[in-house]
Amino acid sequence: MRPAFGFPLLLLGLLLPAIPIRSDEPKNHDRDVVYDEAKVPPYDLPPLLVSSDGRAITTPEEWFQIRRPQILALFGNLVYGVVPEAESPIRTTFEVVKTDHEFLGGKATRKDVHLRHENARGKVEVQILVFTPNGVPGPAPAFLLHSFANTRDTGHDADPERPGFLRNGIPLGEFLQRGFGFVVVPNGDLAKHNEVEFQSGIAPLFYRTGQSFPKAYEWGCISMAAWGASRAMDYLETNRDIDARRIAILGHSKMGKATLWTAAQDSRFALAISAQSGCAGAALWKRNFGENMEKMVTRFPYWLCRNAWKFVRNEEDLPVDQHLLLACIAPRPVYVHSGVDDTWADPRGQYLSAYYASAVYRLLGRKGLTTEASPAIGEAIVQSDVGYHNRPGGHSIEMFDWLKFLEFAEFHLKRK
Repeated sequence: MRPAFGFPLLLLGLLLPAIPIRSDEPKNHDRDVVYDEAKVPPYDLPPLLVSSDGRAITTPEEWFQIRRPQILALFGNLVYGVVPEAESPIRTTFEVVKTDHEFLGGKATRKDVHLRHENARGKVEVQILVFTPNGVPGPAPAFLLHSFANTRDTGHDADPERPGFLRNGIPLGEFLQRGFGFVVVPNGDLAKHNEVEFQSGIAPLFYRTGQSFPKAYEWGCISMAAWGASRAMDYLETNRDIDARRIAILGHSKMGKATLWTAAQDSRFALAISAQSGCAGAALWKRNFGENMEKMVTRFPYWLCRNAWKFVRNEEDLPVDQHLLLACIAPRPVYVHSGVDDTWADPRGQYLSAYYASAVYRLLGRKGLTTEASPAIGEAIVQSDVGYHNRPGGHSIEMFDWLKFLEFAEFHLKRK
């Protein structure tokens, strides 16, 4: 079944041609931004296990039936934006337009799959790439990568200079060797990286008569990316070479933000990995460390919905924080990755978000983070339903990170 993305009203970045893989988000050293833990303002986080009317949430049933829907509705209407109800129903069709059984020297089969979204207002075509390991019995578990790329990007071709790698630095051979498929979902055709007009891409298909821009509570670019990943999942449920029950969704930077919002809404994803997602991703808003709401809506005004602008310099009044979003993924595993020098994304705030979300994992009988103290640099928490690591370096995905993502997925998706 398709997930319900509308609530009642109330990945990876552009890639350089070698490891490390980097996002296209700018490096920032703004002097008016907090980078000192001693200057983090006092803050109170919204309660995780208390309903909006003040009732304590003490059972899994109360979490799923009361608190979780409240949280998702708040995030939908105030932060990311809800998917509009299209005046003309959207029809999505799939077509495999190319199959290469000898990709990477015969180690993989690559399928180029066109997803066409259309209604009376127009159509949008997106090409996803599906890599599956050859010689593996039965459907394979897979990673689904939220990508900045568009359909015309060639970064996902094999790198002739480095066997086992794609041109953009993804170590695809490592995934194949471990029995994982790899799916790339480009978002550039759904919405431009920093869309400001919304007159092309997927948004116009959802407009109603007389509408020419999303309403204040309707989706921004991150929510559009989440919608696109779920439509890709619709296709994967029809692909016999992929085990759609064992798909880990992954994204870096902006697409790490989209990964968490996708997984929170769409329970078909078995596991989520957020790489250096920072503000509007895993980092806590109310710490106001590194990037904050003002910086985000100034540089990227429509990643979030317009209602989010109300909380510029006023994050303390936002009735949610990101630990609530991570908790909405439970009981499915979630992994958060930081970099020591990526202070813009607030490594400490990302860890604290995962730590506070762990209360829901424990309520559901799963294993969360057990201490408020961040782990040592380079120490990865893998054998837990809430995982984390912070390694030396900046805003990128290094080989160390890829290997930890694989370890986390193997632990949760391949155990008997």
